Amino acid sequence: MGLLICSLLLGLLCCSMAKDTPPKVEVYTREPEEFGKPNSFICHVSGFYPPQINITLLKDGKEIPNTQQTDLAFEANWYYYLTKHVSFTPKEDDEFICRVTHMGKSKDHFLMIGL
Repeated sequence: MGLLICSLLLGLLCCSMAKDTPPKVEVYTREPEEFGKPNSFICHVSGFYPPQINITLLKDGKEIPNTQQTDLAFEANWYYYLTKHVSFTPKEDDEFICRVTHMGKSKDHFLMIGL
């Protein structure tokens, strides 16, 4: 019982020492980009704290339906990571964005296709 309480207190101490940290964002596709070819649009967000975060995938400024998201997970250092993805077929002139909102601040990360 004492070990359980010590473990719980240690976990709480680590959480209280964690510093507000903005996310690192990686935007990419599963396969090499090619117009007209089915692919997956992936947005991986890592190294952030606190864990409250929102990831939105957009095509031409509109939210893409049927996206899937992994469960929120944390690393040994108590910083979090999360991935959101969706199947898509890019066309020329499409604009794809991963919008990440953390601690009330939103930032757009563009998927560059054909560059």
